Amino acid sequence: MNKTIRRASVFSLLLVFALLLRATWVQFYEGQALADDKDNRRNVIETYSSPLGNIIVAGKAVTGSARTKDSDLAYKRTYTNGKLYAAVTGYASQAYAPTQLEGIYADLLNGTDTRLKTVMDTLTNQRAQPGDVITTIDPAVQKAAYDTLGDKKGAAVAIDPTTGKILAVVSTPSYDPSSLTDANTAAGAWKQLNADPDKPLTNRALRQPLPPGSTFKLVVAAAALEDGLYSSVDEKTDSPDPYTLPGTVTPLGNENSSAPCKNASIRVALEYSCNTVFAKMAVNLGQDKVRAMAEKFGFNDTEQDVPVRAYESVYPSDMNESSTALTGIGQYDVTATPLQMAMVSAAIANGGELVTPHMVSSITDNGGDVLKNYDDEARTTRVVSARTAEQLQSAMQSVVTDGTATNARIDGVTVGGKTGTAQHGENNSQTPYAWFTSYAKAGGKEVAVAVVVEQSNAARSEVSGNGLAAPVAKAMMEAAVRN
Repeated sequence: MNKTIRRASVFSLLLVFALLLRATWVQFYEGQALADDKDNRRNVIETYSSPLGNIIVAGKAVTGSARTKDSDLAYKRTYTNGKLYAAVTGYASQAYAPTQLEGIYADLLNGTDTRLKTVMDTLTNQRAQPGDVITTIDPAVQKAAYDTLGDKKGAAVAIDPTTGKILAVVSTPSYDPSSLTDANTAAGAWKQLNADPDKPLTNRALRQPLPPGSTFKLVVAAAALEDGLYSSVDEKTDSPDPYTLPGTVTPLGNENSSAPCKNASIRVALEYSCNTVFAKMAVNLGQDKVRAMAEKFGFNDTEQDVPVRAYESVYPSDMNESSTALTGIGQYDVTATPLQMAMVSAAIANGGELVTPHMVSSITDNGGDVLKNYDDEARTTRVVSARTAEQLQSAMQSVVTDGTATNARIDGVTVGGKTGTAQHGENNSQTPYAWFTSYAKAGGKEVAVAVVVEQSNAARSEVSGNGLAAPVAKAMMEAAVRN
């Protein structure tokens, strides 16, 4: 064999060796990464090769799977009353990443969760039968919120104060998740939904913090009572009317100029929603004490998972006294989600203890055996003393019976609440946000609710927490305690 042939042979062998080495590397070291790549269509084909598990509300599936035609994706996701439950379920799409509960429990619902595997699945390397997600949602409360919000842009959340179970999560305008499930039609629906200025894909209940307005006065009142600034909700406060913001010549007045806000007690100040009382109260307490109380209720928590990650509700820091005064009435840089304001009412209604809110009760395998019970994991945290909670409950009840929240009254039911109207836009140039947070108790049942209406067809002069948000909360509370 001549020298040239030998060299060519060695070079060819080296090429074969390199090829084998590369193939081994890809198979054993990069194989899993390639298999998990989001652009690997085999994963989508595998996911939709058989029906998915379901999301359950009150024992009934609100999701399903349907056989497809002329596609390598054998099944697609379907939804029952999709618009009603969109803020809970999210969507599972052949074209886009899943969201909400569909995304969080994707492995469980498609059968790849290792907890689902039987011995036979392991031996045959087959995908396991999918599991189910059992929610805490009460269909009657969910429907009451959705129906009464109607064509308003807003959101509502209901919580059982004693267990932390979330009974309703509604965001309007909603969307039908079924429009996003089919890879052949999803792109058009996606484009249309994202072009909508009302942003129907946004979960306003959990992920749109807004200024909470006067509903935040409950937090300030709680701080004042816990700190000992005032001993009871019926003690007179030291509150001028109008109140000049510290360091400025700007007078802060009240919405109702004839309201008895001068030196009003906390009860009366909540009844008439006196800005002057709570602005001065926040300054007297100082921003640190108000922030500490807000954080006990859940503000500034960047990891509020229910299990969907809720956006942070914020009480700001490093303010001057003038800004601190404005935080006392839920303005300046204070923001809150409806979930957060429902948590405030829930803690007050539950004797000062906040139970971790959650909207999944358990997850199960295909046979119904529980893999994880979230109800058992709910934590209870003391936010305020039982006496402070009792005082605030009494004052909130006065708001409904004698104050600004008469639209929330329910015959035969104990109801406490707080209205709020928050400024929107520079110099309040846009339609204000209407808020209401409340609790109800009757027949051994309890519920805490928060509602925000961002936009409605009402005239600006008619926008109020009592006029727009309280009727939604009333319908939800009735459904919860009388269902």
